[in-house]
Amino acid sequence: MCGIAGFAGKQGNKEEILEKMMDVIKHRGPDSEGKYTTDDVAFGFRRLSIIDLESGSQPMFNEDGQIALIFNGEIYNSPELRERFQAKGHVFANRSDSETLIHGYEEYGEKLVHELRGMFGFAIWDNRKKRLFLARDFFGIKPVYYAVINGNLVFGSEIKSILEFPGYKKEVNMEALEQYLSFQYSALPETFFKGIYRLLPGHYLTWSNGELNTTQYFDPTLEPVSKDKQETLVKKLDEVLEDSVQKHMLADVEVGAFLSSGVDSSYIAAKYSGKKTFTVGFFDKDNQYNETHYAEECAKYLGLENCSHTITEDEYWGEMPKIMWHMDEPLADPAAIALYFVAREAAKHVKVVTSGEGADEFFGGYTIYREPLSLRWINWLPASWRRSMAHLAEKLPEGMKGRSYIIRASKTVQERFIGNANIFTAEERKKLLKEKTKAVTPQQLLAPQYKKMQQYDDTTKMQYIDLTNWLPGDILLKADKMSMAHSLELRVPFLDKEVFKTARSIRTNMKLKDKTTKFAFRRVAEKYLPEFTTNKKKLGFPVPIRVWLKEDTGYGKVKEAFTGAAANKFFHTEPILQLLDDHKNGVRDNSRKIWTIYTFLVWYKVFFEDVKSA
Repeated sequence: MCGIAGFAGKQGNKEEILEKMMDVIKHRGPDSEGKYTTDDVAFGFRRLSIIDLESGSQPMFNEDGQIALIFNGEIYNSPELRERFQAKGHVFANRSDSETLIHGYEEYGEKLVHELRGMFGFAIWDNRKKRLFLARDFFGIKPVYYAVINGNLVFGSEIKSILEFPGYKKEVNMEALEQYLSFQYSALPETFFKGIYRLLPGHYLTWSNGELNTTQYFDPTLEPVSKDKQETLVKKLDEVLEDSVQKHMLADVEVGAFLSSGVDSSYIAAKYSGKKTFTVGFFDKDNQYNETHYAEECAKYLGLENCSHTITEDEYWGEMPKIMWHMDEPLADPAAIALYFVAREAAKHVKVVTSGEGADEFFGGYTIYREPLSLRWINWLPASWRRSMAHLAEKLPEGMKGRSYIIRASKTVQERFIGNANIFTAEERKKLLKEKTKAVTPQQLLAPQYKKMQQYDDTTKMQYIDLTNWLPGDILLKADKMSMAHSLELRVPFLDKEVFKTARSIRTNMKLKDKTTKFAFRRVAEKYLPEFTTNKKKLGFPVPIRVWLKEDTGYGKVKEAFTGAAANKFFHTEPILQLLDDHKNGVRDNSRKIWTIYTFLVWYKVFFEDVKSA
């Protein structure tokens, strides 16, 4: 697990530039570094040693030195690939999984990606062809960013590396900001920094003779048509999950596990081969946001150690600038901060942890996925009737029972669902922003993805939207950035392509049953976990933001930001201050909207006003 950075082109001073690009991501790999430069390319590598500690350094080369690799991630089927390539005559110089990528490229070229099982962002320079090959894993576990600057293709595991490249002029992408106000994360291929793009999950790019081409090699489409009976499905899931967890134990260092109070991380803790688990909660006077005792009970049941930390309000606010620096882009998910602290705790003890990301998207874990079922009691009415009822309901006071239900029932799933977060409507964000952009509505942005799933039920459509947007844009972004901020490798056994082969075909009634989400998966988990864990309602990371924003410290910090120069530059400040005051005075819960704006302002201060990193 490492950080990569580099560029291809005729840029001068390669060593000096590369050193700066590598230094700014030292946290991703503090154990060692490596460089490779020619007239055509510069590769930089920061290493966090996990496999083959002695001889796994990069850049790494093939036998004649004509193919060079830098790689961030883990290839869990590398032992099988090694045997296959050795049988074909390839000579391996070390035991690392990295070298399998080199020989795999020699065998398959760009089609190598189809042979891999793991998480990865890697770059290969083919010196014979003078060609760069850059690839990102199936679900977007590992980040890869790129830009074309003065005729050079510049790339890195983090945007910060690209910002160090001479000739790049920092500019806020206003379309990204507008979409962010709805999604709570950076939702476009172009990042918050104009001209810098993310390589999308399941994509690779090539760069040769100044020509850039991107190709999609994997799309996590769903086909919920399995006819397996419950017993058969549970058996299949049990076997493929067991195999994935064991594959994810590949390491020459100790592996720990994040452990929340929920079923996903608890299942992995029950099945993995390590002994240490890590948990965080929040200090609040009513103890509503501290569930560390659930994790401690589960760890005790499983015979595991548990290390926990209770986050104070002062800690939370104090670390915000540093967290935004590590995040690269604004992310208004309050749980990201919790993840930062649990990663910090784990890094005191281990270099690798497992975590439960992906189970909700694969197996139907979000409560919102039940919405199509709950709306069926009114959806039999003609659409025109439902729209008329919604028009009347909109005139009722906010918070009145049944109002939201009728309004949502009047809309199609494509109109009402843009993912697990839906902060500001297209109309609301236009009124807040001073600068007019060409940003399309969230519904227009997601229309092509909805079209792919048009033949399936609404819940399946919602899952696919989350798999292709929410999962990489929010869940995996914070998982990678918050763990690597502490030089900690985070592994996600649910997000495995073999697991997905089974998950993608699960019928909706095997995911949602009565009031239960993740039904089939819970039937697997209950074999290994106590009932108080398997049947616990999903909470995510409960964070007391709505409470803190009403108190003097939180209200004061946000008001200071909302009346500052940056807020005045981007927003009409009167309506955002009204959001804050209405929340403090109990008029309505505006915490998510306030936090979305505040997070952006903190990020902007770090990257555009303070200049130096946090």
